[in-house]
Amino acid sequence: QVQLVESGGGLVQPGGSLRLSCAASGRDFSQHAMGWFRQTPGKEREFVAAIRWNGLTYYTDSVKGRFTISRDKTKNTVALQMNTLKPEDTAVYYCAAPFTPYALTSRETNEFHYWGQGTQVTVSS
Repeated sequence: QVQLVESGGGLVQPGGSLRLSCAASGRDFSQHAMGWFRQTPGKEREFVAAIRWNGLTYYTDSVKGRFTISRDKTKNTVALQMNTLKPEDTAVYYCAAPFTPYALTSRETNEFHYWGQGTQVTVSS
């Protein structure tokens, strides 16, 4: 059974930092893209960042220069380092992966088939 489990969320003041982690089990994702999405109440889930099997990374414009996605293929994990957090970054953050290895994923949620349960990030003073 494939599982993606996020951790590292919490409450942080504006300008602060958090590091989210996602641990995958049940399948080797070393040759898969892995991504982070976020969702706030009443809104659709939106793309945040992704890293492809070859290490290529891409981000939504609003987090460029502040967030960094990375992975450890040996541990089957992916992380999202979030710096200079803003109140508008408040959301539930989800880790995701596509079913197919070597997939040329973009920013669409329907390209990702495995999802974690989410971790809450709240940016507030």
